[in-house]
Formats: sequence, C-alpha cells, structure tokens
Amino acid sequence: RIEPQALPTTVTALMLMGVAIALQWPFGLYAGGLLGLQRQVLLNGITVALATLRGAGAVLVLWLVSPTVIAFFAWQVVISLLQTGFAAMFLWRSLPASRQRSRFRFDRLQSIWRFAAGMSGITILSVILMQLDKIILSRVLSLEMFGYYTLASVVAMSLSRLSTPLFSALYPRFTQLVAEGNEQVLARLYHRSSQLMSVIILPPAIIIALFAREILAIWTQSASTVEHSWLILSLLIIGTALNGLMILPYALQLAYGWTRLTFFFNLVAVVLLVPLIYLMTSAYGAVGAASVWVMLNSSYVMINIQLMHRRLLSGEMLRWYGKDVGIPLLATLATAATGRWLLPVGMTPVGNFFWVAVTALLTLVAAILTAPQIRRTVFKRIGRSTLQLGY
Repeated sequence: RIEPQALPTTVTALMLMGVAIALQWPFGLYAGGLLGLQRQVLLNGITVALATLRGAGAVLVLWLVSPTVIAFFAWQVVISLLQTGFAAMFLWRSLPASRQRSRFRFDRLQSIWRFAAGMSGITILSVILMQLDKIILSRVLSLEMFGYYTLASVVAMSLSRLSTPLFSALYPRFTQLVAEGNEQVLARLYHRSSQLMSVIILPPAIIIALFAREILAIWTQSASTVEHSWLILSLLIIGTALNGLMILPYALQLAYGWTRLTFFFNLVAVVLLVPLIYLMTSAYGAVGAASVWVMLNSSYVMINIQLMHRRLLSGEMLRWYGKDVGIPLLATLATAATGRWLLPVGMTPVGNFFWVAVTALLTLVAAILTAPQIRRTVFKRIGRSTLQLGY
C-alpha cells in the first residue's frame, strides 16, 4: 500500500521508468544494425562504456546531487538517451554511402514478413519453454523445494552467458556467407565455431554436473541446500549445455532464413512438455522436472541436427557429431570423471575448491587438445608468443 504523501513521488518514478524503457527500445534496432554490419567491437564498446556510466554515475548522482529515487531514475533516462543516441549515430556512420534518400520502404518489410513471423513465433515458444517448468512447479512443489529448484536453475542458466556472445558474433558472418553463396567457407566456419562452442561450454558444464555438491557447499555453506539442490543442478546444467551446443546450428538455420524447423519443433515441445513435466514432477519431484529439461535438449541434438543437415550443409552432420562435439565431449567427461573419482574424502572447503579448480583447468586443456581447429589455433598463438619473447 502506498502512503498518500508518497503518491506523487511514486507516480513520477513510474513515469521516468516508462521514459527510460521507451528510450531503450530503439537501441535494439540500432544494435541489431551494428551486429549485422559485423561491428561487434564497436557495439560492445558502447554497451560497456554506457553500462559503466550508468552504474558509476548513479552512485555519484545519489551522493552529490540528490539521494532520491527521482534522481536515480532521471539519471537512467539520461543514460538510455545517450546509449540509443550513440548507437544510432555510429550505425549511420557505419552504413555505406548512398545517393538515395533514406525513407521507410514498406516493400522491404513485405519481403521479410515470413522470416519475421517465424522469428516471432520461435521467440514466443522459446519463452514458454524456458518458463513452463517454473509455472507448473510453482503449483506442484512446496515453496521450499521450488526455491531449491529456482536456485539450481539460476546457476544452470548462467551457462548461456558463455554461448550467447558467440551467436551474436557469428550469426552475421553466417548470413553474409550464405548471401554470397560461399558454402565451402561457411562449412569451415561452422565446424570451427562449433568446436569453439564445445571448448567453451563443455568443460564448465561437466565440472558443475560432476562436482555440484562441492560447488554448492563452497558457495552456499548450507548442508540442506546442497542436499536438496545438487542433483537438480547437475541435470539442469546438462540440459543447458546441450541447448548451448545447438545455438550455432540454430544460427545457421536463421542465416538461410529457415525458421520453420525450429518453430514446429518448439511447438511440438510445448504441447508435449506440459503433461510430461506434470507427470515427472508428481512422480519424482523437482528432479523429475529437471530431467525433462535434459530430455528436451537431447531431442534437439539428436533429431533437430539430423533434420537440419538433410537440407543445410548436407554431408557435414557426422563431422559435427564426431570432431566438433563428440570427441571433445568424451575427453572432457573422462578428465572430469577421473578428477571426481580421485577426489579425497573429507577435504576442507578450501581443499575442495582447489581440487575442483585444477580439475576444471585440466578439463579445459583436454577440450582444447581434442578440438582440432581450436588446438591448431592455440598452438600457433603460443608459438608466436614464444618467438616474440625471444625463446
């Protein structure tokens, strides 16, 4: 309940929040343009600089100007305006020169409406798939168990922070190569980037899955949290890793303008997951719901990939399953499992921390050594660094 004397302040704050959100909306358009032009470094510079200014400036405003919520949100409006303004300015400067006057072209919109509709459908279904388990679990599980599931979900979903930047960097390049009809270079880039994704995703995912108890114990210092969350976390991180491996194949589909496969796959998944999550949760609790996430993403890897490569980059499927994902997966799993098996019983939290850290490092090395193109790149850079140092 809002006190009468606080109502004007609340209304003003809400208005400023609305203005800030409205100013941020065009930023997505300009940021997409910069990504499409493969100006990721420039976009990252704008984002980092304005994010730093947003946080540091808010502190200074509250400290030196006015310690009020109005001052805070007013500063957010200023930063949102600057962020969108800088993105627009640099996008226009990055566009090639043209003698034609800039104007809205409705015919251009008509030519891409199918792709836009497909992307909208995929986005809506993806949001449903990502939140469906939580909606059902909030009604089926106790509040305590739902809290444990949410904690594990937050940790598992943080893995996507490693895979999403790679999608943003490579999708425009995929699109360019498709437009040029350069399938040979596209295939090389696809496999190289898929191996990089395996190196980025698999080591942390497998380490968290196998050492979930130790990691949660170090982080939460709560025996009850560890006992109720470790298996949920292990399952969710496996599902999230499989989802991450599918990001670049998904980028390839979008580069060809093919949204139908993922759209219908997600649509079938939404229809099937509602009863499946309910049944698995009723039978096995939160662990059952987490296992459904593994089933869903396993189906993407096993079925979606095969359907995709019948149409796109035909003949490259076995290489993706083998060299790009399979061999690095086996190497990282063997290394991490060995570390798990040799873990001494009764170690202190500090000892567990260093044991997990060393195992994670060895697992990363194993992934690099078994991903051929990444291994060659790393060795070349090490060789160059050695020569520069004079050894």
